Amino acid sequence: MSWKITCVMDEKLKFISDHLGERFSTAELCRRYGISRKTAYKWLSRYQAEGVDGLKDRPRANYEPHRTTPNEITTVLLKVKEEFPFWGPKKVHGYLIKNRPDVIWPVISTIGEIFKRHGLVVPRKYRRRVSPHTEPFKECDVANKVWSADFKGQFKIGSKGYCYPLTITDNYSRFLILCKGLARPNGNNVKKWFEKVFIEYGLPESIRTDNGSPFASTSIAGLSKLSVWWIKLGITPERIDAGEPQQNGRHERMHRTLKHQTAKPPAKSFSAQQRAFNNFMKEYNNLRPHEALNGQCPCDLFVTSKREYPHVIHEYEYPDSYYVRRVKRSGEFRFAGEILPLGTPLAGEYIALEPIDNELYQIHFNHVKLGVFDERTGRIIRPE
Repeated sequence: MSWKITCVMDEKLKFISDHLGERFSTAELCRRYGISRKTAYKWLSRYQAEGVDGLKDRPRANYEPHRTTPNEITTVLLKVKEEFPFWGPKKVHGYLIKNRPDVIWPVISTIGEIFKRHGLVVPRKYRRRVSPHTEPFKECDVANKVWSADFKGQFKIGSKGYCYPLTITDNYSRFLILCKGLARPNGNNVKKWFEKVFIEYGLPESIRTDNGSPFASTSIAGLSKLSVWWIKLGITPERIDAGEPQQNGRHERMHRTLKHQTAKPPAKSFSAQQRAFNNFMKEYNNLRPHEALNGQCPCDLFVTSKREYPHVIHEYEYPDSYYVRRVKRSGEFRFAGEILPLGTPLAGEYIALEPIDNELYQIHFNHVKLGVFDERTGRIIRPE
């Protein structure tokens, strides 16, 4: 039976007539008319309730008229979006709930529709995502327990060379402690800015980085001059596995937002680019609600560390049962008749060997274990 050459209403009436004649079962009628049982029962129930009028087509839209958002509310929403063009409906909603709790604001989906109507939404490209790896974040339960540091990928500033943004965040509060564009990402420049941060905010318990310079090297335990300095301050360096940036996922997520808001396109001078970084820090820390923080801002959770930066670093005191040695300028030290290499980052530093078994010694640098010296083979067993 073709529904294209006959009136739909006529076919509905024929179906009802055949059903009332009881010559065919409902299943057979459905097959003859090419409809589902659900549609058949819907027509029958409507015919029984309303007669022929119940078989007329009904609009698919909800009968309840849509509630329109008051113009004054829409104006505020558009004003916030204009002030923070990179924020989506969730961020705008959270910001207004926090700062104007006396107003009943539209739900997030409605705010999104308003932005769409005004051409303020850019469709996001689909990208495949790596399953989250939560293990590195298990101990990020208070502020200053774990900081993260990294360089956001470099980009060119006009004809002035490349900018290397050095970033530091507190993993618990997401507080962006530093975002500084450097022209040269060497150890001395980085150390200067870490010292400034330590003086202002105090010391964390540990700092998580990748395996790149100046945070790490190929020396024992991946130590670099910078991480050796951290250890002397009582900070434990943590390094993510090679090729596993998701282990520092909170910091990487901040980098994506940073790049989107400050480096597309980059500024024409270093001073202008740094102003963009500074403005981003103020917004990110003090205004931008974070979903992972239940709508709070990083400044609501971050506090200055109680561990103050010591301007004079005293030598670490090892137990009397340890054998203390000083590392030479070449990065080697002598013990049990052997000359053992540790790497130049430890040059001039005192290390200690703790007897742990027959002819086995645990090598310590302050509170960090570097490896085990096996006197039988004359070699150092590096940590896994």
